[in-house]
Order: sequence, then structure tokens, then C-alpha cells
Amino acid sequence: MPFISKIERQTDYTQFDSTVPIVIDNGGSYFRIGWAGEDEPRVIFRNIVQRPRHKTTGETVTVVGDHNPALLRYFDCTRSGPRSAFDGNVVYQFEIMEYILDFGFDRLGADQSQIDHPVLITECACNPIQSRCRMAELLFESYGVPSIAFGVDAAFSYKYNQQLGICNSDGLAICSGFMTSHAIPFINGEPAYEACCRTNVGGYHVTDYLKQLLSLKYPHHISKLTWEKVEDLKMEHCYIAPDYTSEVRIFKKGAKEAEEKTRCWQLPWTPAPVEEQPSEEELARKAALKERQGQRLREMAEAKRSSRINELENDIRGLEFLLKQLKQVEENNVPAFLRETGYASKQEIESNLAKAIQSLRKAKGEQVETEEKMDASTADKYNLVNVPDDVLTPEQLKEKRKQLFLKSTTEARQRAKQKRIEEELEREKQMKMEEEKRLENPERYLEDLRAKYRELSEKVEQRKRLKTNGNNTNGNQNGSGGVGRGERLNAAQRERMRLLTTAAFDRGKGEDTFGIKDEDWQLYKLMSRDNDDEEDEKSNEDEADLARVSSRLREIDPTFFPKAESGSSTAEPPRFRPLTKEDFQLILGVERFRCPEVLFQPNLIGIDQSGLDEMAGVSIRRLPCKNQGLEEKITKSILMTGGSCQYPGMAERLEAGIRMIRPCGTPITVVRASDPSLDAWRGASVYAAAMQFPNQTFSRTDYYEKGEDWLRRYQFNYTL
Repeated sequence: MPFISKIERQTDYTQFDSTVPIVIDNGGSYFRIGWAGEDEPRVIFRNIVQRPRHKTTGETVTVVGDHNPALLRYFDCTRSGPRSAFDGNVVYQFEIMEYILDFGFDRLGADQSQIDHPVLITECACNPIQSRCRMAELLFESYGVPSIAFGVDAAFSYKYNQQLGICNSDGLAICSGFMTSHAIPFINGEPAYEACCRTNVGGYHVTDYLKQLLSLKYPHHISKLTWEKVEDLKMEHCYIAPDYTSEVRIFKKGAKEAEEKTRCWQLPWTPAPVEEQPSEEELARKAALKERQGQRLREMAEAKRSSRINELENDIRGLEFLLKQLKQVEENNVPAFLRETGYASKQEIESNLAKAIQSLRKAKGEQVETEEKMDASTADKYNLVNVPDDVLTPEQLKEKRKQLFLKSTTEARQRAKQKRIEEELEREKQMKMEEEKRLENPERYLEDLRAKYRELSEKVEQRKRLKTNGNNTNGNQNGSGGVGRGERLNAAQRERMRLLTTAAFDRGKGEDTFGIKDEDWQLYKLMSRDNDDEEDEKSNEDEADLARVSSRLREIDPTFFPKAESGSSTAEPPRFRPLTKEDFQLILGVERFRCPEVLFQPNLIGIDQSGLDEMAGVSIRRLPCKNQGLEEKITKSILMTGGSCQYPGMAERLEAGIRMIRPCGTPITVVRASDPSLDAWRGASVYAAAMQFPNQTFSRTDYYEKGEDWLRRYQFNYTL
């Protein structure tokens, strides 16, 4: 079976006699395997399995524990995430456990068909008998081990530290592991499992909580917050607060002490390249190139203008020649002559000639006569406008109406054009005056502009509120708490509604005679909505002024951001700025002590169970014999072990918490194991190397003869 790993394979497996036991610390986070009697395990790796496929060949490989990230770029890991054999602290996925044992034995150097060494493997306190039986079946059936023994990891760690003189024979072991935490009392060196206490909170929950907080705080760096990196941040920066409430107050006030306790994690950041200013030679070269390009464009424009002038001059000469020929043609032959030339009438030729002369003058840069002077035939075009109707024929009357329409349209277009020109001139004049004011006193100008923006904003918002909620502000509302129909109408709308209601009432009395009298049409005008135009014009003017002032503020004030319109869910997006070094910094402040606080207050993450200090009190109360002297002996020797007991301030906080629930004057001593992570394996190694260890094992013969039921009565003796 192919494995991907950076762990080297041991080569001295055959040097050990078959009587030397193999010691396995099967923890929820790490798997440790080695030889009995040694001080350190030979192989340590993460207790997880991943089975990705090769992107090209489709071959499935097994990734166990700490893999090589450089090799995984060739494999598709999206469909196969890391999997653990544990549910909490109990092994239940033995297919995954088999992959882990295969990898562990392989890296230990075992290449035989079966393992000929006794095996001592750790388990959790009060491990279910079904899990123990399945583990025995796996080791006996798949690996052919001669004998196995099971022991609790916390008990091995306590006995090992007892030999080192750190704790006494009577005491309490508080083991905080990866998924769970245990409190196990020891009486005369033997664990009292009937007084054991467990909480489903461990190092996994601390890391997961820290990962959630940092992901919410820095969502744009969520890809950098991998599980391994957050685990490193937790072990490097987190600590246990002596008093959680007081510590929160310190960070809430933002005092100097809080700044001293804050840590910063700098992510990889590459500054944007700074554009160097071009040299004088480069500027001169660009200026010369720009001048050459401009000269080329000017030459092309001049050539195009000359060609256009020649073309227009030829057209003018041709049209003048046609007019001369037309004068010499007899009147009867004029239509035939015009058909040959392609023109409909003499007036069309003269009009084209006038247009060509005007275009020629424009091309030569001469001043063009005004439209009134140029269009001398305007009176001819509208020759029927001033003629009375009684002297015109029906065809001429139709032509007169057409000329009236064309003339009014042309005059309206000219007036609109003149009005636009005047408005543009007025706008330029106003902008020039504002620019002069700004240059004269920039600060005063900016302050006045902001005040005007606030005034217009309030006016527009007030008008919108009145339009939505009604113009009267007396607070009258209908019985349902809403605003009535009449309160949402302005004065003109209410008057129109009154007139409509009155007309409808009069209409229902008898015959409908509305519209017969001229007074009825006057009433109709009052009912129309044209009376609201004045109010709408004021609103539109205010909104236009607000948009103009807002645009001006955006130009001269980089810190200005316009308000989002009421009822609008989208505001103007923030302006982009270049990323700096501070944008790639993750600040760890209150998270440093808030995350490990779940070990003492699991309710922070929604787990309604006891903390470590409460577990100690519960375990002491569960002791089989109620003896004050025994309880004092136990509280005088409290050992912290497990990977989650390495936070600074853990012993002080645990001692303070236990003192709160014990009688006054009770002696309490809390110590930490020499190595909370490896002491369980070291203690098991010492026990497996003892002479009496073979008597504590469960052999393969017993397994085949007595079956799995014998494992129910199996109990490891820690007093070898």
C-alpha cells in the first residue's frame, strides 16, 4: 500500500528480540509507537488518514499523519478530507484504525507478514468493552500479535510522574486531551475509576474556537488560517487568565496593559513596486516623440483639409456652370435638362451651391454668416404663413398648416438650443466663481460646502419622509397604528380628492350632466395633477443641487463619502487603496485567553458540562470512602497531564477554582507533568519493560479459547 509521508522508516527492527514489547500511545491527536524500555517513541504522527487520487493516473494513495505538502499538488484532495478513527476519545472507525496501524508498524520497520512482539496500547478511561474487543480482534486477526495489554493513558502518566517524585500515591490526575478531559483519583497508586469524571471538551474545541474567531475577524485572510497554523498560534500565544472577568475588563478599557498582552502575527506580504520617476533624458525623449506624432497628425489634417477645399471648389464651379447653362436653356426644355443633371429644380441647385460655399468658408477658417443671414430663402419656405385663409385654395391651406408646423418646430428647436447655451455659460460662470472662492480660502469653502450638503440632505430626506408618512406631523394615526390615506397626501392632493368625491356624490343623485357647462371643465382642470408640478420641481431642484454638491465634495475632499439613500440597501463602495503591511497583520488580543477559557467554561461554545475545576470537585465527591484525610491527601497531589494542560497560568487558575469549591483551609497543590504530551507513552514504556509485564497481557491463545467476553473482566494492574 503506497504511503505519502515525510517520516523516515526505522531500519533496526530485526535487532530487537521477539520478547521486547511494542508500546503504542493511541491518542486522539497523535499516534506514538516505539519500543519498551526506551525514553522516546520511535515514530510520532497525526492520528488522521486521507486517501486522495492522483490527478493524472487516478491512483489512490494513503496519506497518514504529517504528509509532504509538496507532493499533494499532484493529488486531488477535494473529495477526500482528513478522517479520524475516533468519536470523541473512543475508537469506532476500525477501517481507518487499520490504515494507521499499518503505517505505524511500517515506519517502525516491521516488514514481516505478522508482528511477533507483544503490544501494549493505551485507551481512554472507562473505554467501552465493544471498542476494546474490536481492537483486540484487529491486532490478533490482522497482525498476529502474540499478546496484547490495555492501559489508560492518564494512569501511565500519573505513575510515571510518581516515580519521578512529582506527585504522590494518593492524588488526582486531570488529563485534558484532544477531544475530552478526565479527572481520575488515585488511592494507594491505583486509579479509582468509579470516581472518574469526564467532560467532552479538549484541545480540538480550543483550536476550533480560535479558528472561528479569527475567521470572523479577518474574513479576507481565511485561506491562511489553516488548522495546523491555528494550532501553532494556540500553543504559542494562548494563556489561561487568572480571572476571566477582570481580564476582559482590561481589554475593554484598552489600557496599556492590554497593549502589552496583545500579539501580532505578520502574514507574508510583498510591497507594491514603487514606480521610479523618469529621468530628464527619458522625459525629453517622450516629449520629442510626442511632438513628432503631433506634427504627423497636423500634416495629415492639413492634407485632408486641402483635399476637402479642392473638392468643394470643384463642386462650386460645377454648380455655377449648371446655373449658367440653365439660363441659356429654353423654358420648355428646362425639365428635360434638370432630369439629365439629376436635380429636381433650380432652387435645389441654388441651395446646394449655398451649402457648398458655406462649407468652403468653414474649411478655410473664414467667419461663417449667421443662420438668419445665410438662410435668405426662409421667407420663401414659409411664404404661406402670413397669407389669410380665405384667399387660399384647399391645397394651399394644407401646405400652410404644414409650414406652420415646421416653422414652430424650428423656432422651438432654436430657442431650446439658445437656452442650453445660456445655461452652459451660466454654469461655467458659476463654476469659475466657486473656484475663485476655493482658491481664496480653501478651508472656509470646504466648510461651507459641507454645511450646504448637510442642509440639502436634511431637506431631501424630510421631503421623502413627508411623502411617505404624510405632511402633517401632529402624530395622528389610525387605530391600527399605521398612517391613514389622507395623512399621506399633501394639500393639493387632498383638495383634488375632495373635488373628486364631491363630483362623484353629485353624479349619483341623478342624470350625469358633467361636461355640459364650461364651469365643469374649469373644475376638471382643478382635479388634474398638474398642480403638483410645482412641488415636484422643487424636489427635483433640491436633488439636482444635492447631486452637484456631492460631486464637488468628492472632487476636493478625499475623506467624503455620500450618505446612502433611505430605503436603499447599497451605498457607494469604499475607494480602493494600495494594501500595506498592516493589512496583512492578524492581531491576537482577547482571543489569547478567551479560547482556552472553554476548558473552564464549556458553555462559551454551547456545551453544558463542567469545567476542569468543577470536575475535580465532582470526582472527589464520588470517592467510595468519605474520609476527610483522604480528600486532603488527594488535593495535595493534583497532576495536570495531557496536551491541553500546557497553557501558561493553568496551574494557578485550576488551584483557584478548586479552592472555591473545597472547604476553607484545605491544602491544595497543583503540579504539571514533566512532559504532558509524552509522559503517557513513557509510563507505558516503563511498565512494558518490567519483568512482571508478560503476566498482565492477554495472549492470542486466551483470545481463541476464552473469546472476547474475557476482556470484560480484564483490568491492567499499575502496581507492578
